[in-house]
Amino acid sequence: MRRKQLAKITNVSSGSHIRKLSERIQAMMRAGIDVVDLTTSEPDFPAPDHIKKAGIAAIEHNLTKYIHGNGTADLLDAISKKFKSENNVHWSPAEILISQGEKESIFIALRTICDPGDEVIILSPYCRSYPEITRSVGAKPIIIGTTETTGFKVSPRQLRNALSLKTKACIFNSPANPAGVVYSREEIENIAFVLADAGLYVISDERFEYFVYDELPHVSIGAIDSLREATVTVNGLSQAFSMTGWPLGYMGAHKSIIDKASEMQDQVASNVSAVSQKAALAALSYPPDHLHRMQEAFRHRRNYVVGEFDAMKNISCIRPKAGLYIFPRVHEFYGTSFGNFQIRSDVNLCEFLLSEGKVATLPGGAFGSSDNIRISLAAPLEELQKGLQRIDDCLNLLRY
Repeated sequence: MRRKQLAKITNVSSGSHIRKLSERIQAMMRAGIDVVDLTTSEPDFPAPDHIKKAGIAAIEHNLTKYIHGNGTADLLDAISKKFKSENNVHWSPAEILISQGEKESIFIALRTICDPGDEVIILSPYCRSYPEITRSVGAKPIIIGTTETTGFKVSPRQLRNALSLKTKACIFNSPANPAGVVYSREEIENIAFVLADAGLYVISDERFEYFVYDELPHVSIGAIDSLREATVTVNGLSQAFSMTGWPLGYMGAHKSIIDKASEMQDQVASNVSAVSQKAALAALSYPPDHLHRMQEAFRHRRNYVVGEFDAMKNISCIRPKAGLYIFPRVHEFYGTSFGNFQIRSDVNLCEFLLSEGKVATLPGGAFGSSDNIRISLAAPLEELQKGLQRIDDCLNLLRY
């Protein structure tokens, strides 16, 4: 008997180039090849000692059982206070749901909000998981493209033009991955007016709020009065607190949303690790010295990398206002070649840099902009220096 096919949804993933590159990078490293990896999203800082000690203490006190409800009472209370003091978003502990990470929170939020066939607006460049998560819940991603000339920011007119009777929600990301965009209060208010007028839900991914540079303020779109009850604010501790190996995310929203989201999450994840929750409580309860040190290090790396790209020929690179990434435009190299390498796309260029220069980067098309490549700042400065030199050497080999 012929075996039935797997679900059709598994055939629409756009991450194949990323997977193949990642597999090749790992294979080269295992073979002992000196590869400068500029693809990671994992900060090269250890988790602070007080966070590690809190996790160890939780294990020693046998906090290894099921956690009932949306999270531990003390962590929910700490997040509620954090929302109020840092984001001007007022959610009680009963209006917060702890998850295994920010991606799970976004998935649960979309699964709670969307029916099959609904449309979800996504702003490009985007976190590469957004379209896939949207498709996985049966909804359709509607991509609005932005460019360097607008600072990779969307306009209210673009939003209005993208609306249809099927539009149900918008995933909003400020500070944004990977272009490092930070929207001002006025810009967010203008966007909020359009979204509220259309009666949409908003999923606001704010995981990079602690990586804002140049003393810019972070404004939560959920703090805008017209969208307070329609916004699901998503955040987490993975990158900001160097806890990528024990991820913890959370969302805050009106109780009518959280109650349904909690029911949905309960069917796929009974609870988040009690050890991770105690560690997260420690992260939110101590002075943010660790955050300041990391922010200063990433600011220094950002300035260095942007300066290096500015000195290279045929590359343009806006200075990101936030985040862990640099997103240079490399379109001018399409149509060039070196030996058997024909550079026709961002994927070709990343393959060339890996093969010829032993430096790993990611194609911008995976993030919605195929004119770019993505460079991570989550590598030591010495590795960035070595990687940028290799990139420059490789690009100088290309000829039209």
